[in-house]
Amino acid sequence: MASDNPSARSNEELKASNLFHVSNLSAVVTGGGTGIGLMITQALVSNGAKVYITGRREEALNKVLEQYNTGPGKIIALPGDISSKDDAKRLANEVASIESNGIHLLVNNAGIARDDNTRFSKAGKPDFSSAQAISDHFMQSEPSQWSETFQTNLTGQFFTTMAFLPLLGKARDATPGYSPSVVNIASISGVMKGTSSGQFAYATSKAGFIHLTRMMATTFVDARIRVNCIAPGIFPSEMTAGSSGEDQKSKLDMEMSNPARRTGHDSDMAACILFLAGPGGLFLNGQVLYPDGGNIMVQPAAT
Repeated sequence: MASDNPSARSNEELKASNLFHVSNLSAVVTGGGTGIGLMITQALVSNGAKVYITGRREEALNKVLEQYNTGPGKIIALPGDISSKDDAKRLANEVASIESNGIHLLVNNAGIARDDNTRFSKAGKPDFSSAQAISDHFMQSEPSQWSETFQTNLTGQFFTTMAFLPLLGKARDATPGYSPSVVNIASISGVMKGTSSGQFAYATSKAGFIHLTRMMATTFVDARIRVNCIAPGIFPSEMTAGSSGEDQKSKLDMEMSNPARRTGHDSDMAACILFLAGPGGLFLNGQVLYPDGGNIMVQPAAT
C-alpha cells in the first residue's frame, strides 16, 4: 500500500544533484593556479560555483582564466601571497568589497616544500643503521627552510582563515540552512610516521595543519562555521612532479605501492570537495578525509 506521507514519496534531497549542489556558493581557493588547487577550482566551477583563486604567480592564474573559465560557474583571479598577514587581510577586504553576502567556502590549499637539502629524491638516503649518517644527512637542513615552510603551510593558513572568517559569517546569515566551511588541504605526510622521503619540515607543517583544523573547528562551533581537512596522498602537482604544462596540469609517471596502485586523479579530489562543500557534507565538522588510494593502511601512520 502506498504511503500518504509526502516525505515518504519524495527522495529529492537524496539525489546526487542535491547532495553535491554548489551552484549557489561563492568560494575562495588559495593556490588555485595549479595542482590540487586547480582540481578543486575546476570541480567547483564545473558545478556552477563562483570561485576566487589566489596565488603568487599572476601569469599562472591568468592561464587558468583563459583555459578553465568555461562555466557554468565563474573563476576570478586575485593575485596575492597568503604567507603575508597583510596580504591575507588585503585579499579578504578585496573579496568583501565584491561579495556583500560573504563567501560560503574557503579552501586553504596553498603550500610549499623546502626540504631540498634532505629530500631523498635530490640528496639521496643516509645509512639508517648509522647514527652518524642520519645526523649528517638531516643536519644539512637549514633553519630558513623550516621557517619558510611553516610560514606558508601553517602561519599563513591561520591568518588567512581569520581574515576571511567574517565573510564566512556573512554567508551563514545570508544562506538559511547552510553552514559555511573552511577546508584545509594537508597531506598524508602529516600522519605518516616515516621521514616523508626526507621532508621533516614539510611533514611536520602538515601535521600541525591537521591539528590546526581540529582547533579551528572547535573554536568556531558557536559561530556555526565548519572546518574540515583533506589530507591527500600523491596527486600530480608542481610539488610532486616538479613542473606543470601549458594547461597548468602536472603529470606523474611513477609506480605506486598503495593498494590502488596509482596516483590521485582530478575526479578523486573533485569528489572530496563537492562532498564537504555541498549539502551532503553539512553534518561533517572537524573531520579529516584521506584520498590516498589506501596508502596509510599499508605504511605506519597515526590517524
